Amino acid sequence: MSPRSTPGPAPRPTTGPAARRSAPRARPGPDDLRRTFEAVPARTSQEGEPFADSWWGRAWVAALESLSMDEARLARGRAYADEGKVAAITVTPGRVVAYVHGSRARPYRAELRLRTFTDTGWDTLLDAVAAHPGHLSALLAKEMPHSLADTAREADVRLLPGGDDLDPSCTCPDHGRPCKHVAALCYQTARLLDSDPFVLLLMRGRGERDLLDELGRRNAEHTARERPAAPAAPAVPSVPAAAALADRYLPPLPAPLPVPTYPGQPPSYPDLPGARDPLGLDHLATDAAARAHALLTTGRDLLAGLTPWQDAVRIAASRPTAGLTATTRALYRELAHATGRNTTDLARAVAAWRQGGAEGLTVLETPWAPPAGPFDRARPLLAAAEFPRFTPWRNHLTHPAGTLQLRFGHDARWYGYESDPGADDWWPRATPDPDPVAALEALLTGDTVTAAPDDTYVR
Repeated sequence: MSPRSTPGPAPRPTTGPAARRSAPRARPGPDDLRRTFEAVPARTSQEGEPFADSWWGRAWVAALESLSMDEARLARGRAYADEGKVAAITVTPGRVVAYVHGSRARPYRAELRLRTFTDTGWDTLLDAVAAHPGHLSALLAKEMPHSLADTAREADVRLLPGGDDLDPSCTCPDHGRPCKHVAALCYQTARLLDSDPFVLLLMRGRGERDLLDELGRRNAEHTARERPAAPAAPAVPSVPAAAALADRYLPPLPAPLPVPTYPGQPPSYPDLPGARDPLGLDHLATDAAARAHALLTTGRDLLAGLTPWQDAVRIAASRPTAGLTATTRALYRELAHATGRNTTDLARAVAAWRQGGAEGLTVLETPWAPPAGPFDRARPLLAAAEFPRFTPWRNHLTHPAGTLQLRFGHDARWYGYESDPGADDWWPRATPDPDPVAALEALLTGDTVTAAPDDTYVR
């Protein structure tokens, strides 16, 4: 036979993991007895190159070629497989089905039936395989050693098909056995077998999970039969039921220890080469101790629902604001790196957290459309207080000069923000207030929260 070859890139690797990575991906079916493999793109096979990489895949191709007496049909089928004309392949017990694009616009339904094993045949095969632990290990590694096929043959079960096992059919008008569409399906099926020998076992009637469970059970039974029996354990003296259920005096449990007034201090951490910053570890341990103490005294952990980003902002916001120490700088860098942000983002978020906690951070990061009510009444109130007309957008009201902004939170409070003219770089500044006029006056008069330290640490 002289399969048609087409020019193209160098042939794919014929063995090893690279070959398996190029195999079609399977979509799981509703159970273990149906697997659908996605169509694969066109590829190029060189003159004389085996279509399958594994020996069991080549055995499948040999069974196909022994079924046909027409080398031209086989060559055309191999070309169809190379050109990517075989659509998704569905494998069920005793059957392989796919649509194959031929010379007409409408694809043909190609099908290949394969004889499945009887229950007696499966029992014989599984018992023989379970007696050889190496067979199970090979299957788990998606390999089928020659010894496994030899074991099946010795048990009078033919695992690999012969030409008389295959029964092709197709909706095309060609009555060849097989036609080029079924031949293409067979060649593409050999690639499935290359990557996963369990596909062949599924064709023979059993799914992968069922087989592995059954092989594991039979292998354990076989091992137990070969292992010498353990000596009998000494008899345990029995106790009469009346004595076991009789009332007994148990001393009362000791009183619980009193809850300490303050959280304990964490241990000191040494400064070791390559280790984490000991001062950062000290800060995290102190924070964990405070949370544990609150949980012990109140029965609740109010911080349990925070996201990693919210918790990082909370930890950074708990640092003292008087002065910017090297420890604080290091902590900001660590927290920003761990959450995929930069230190400027973290500093802005810390300012929002100090302004209004978790809700303040939400106001900073998540614009929203407030319902009719307090937000709509804000602009008339500001106009009555003789402030200029603010521009609304979502939950934001922006001063016409572009330097002041009020943001309405889900808690019905107004949060003040400030930016340099034309910079659109808004930072939380004022203490939030339910009254928009009071919130704006606090922003103008400097009645602000202690926000983030200066941004020199970002340089």
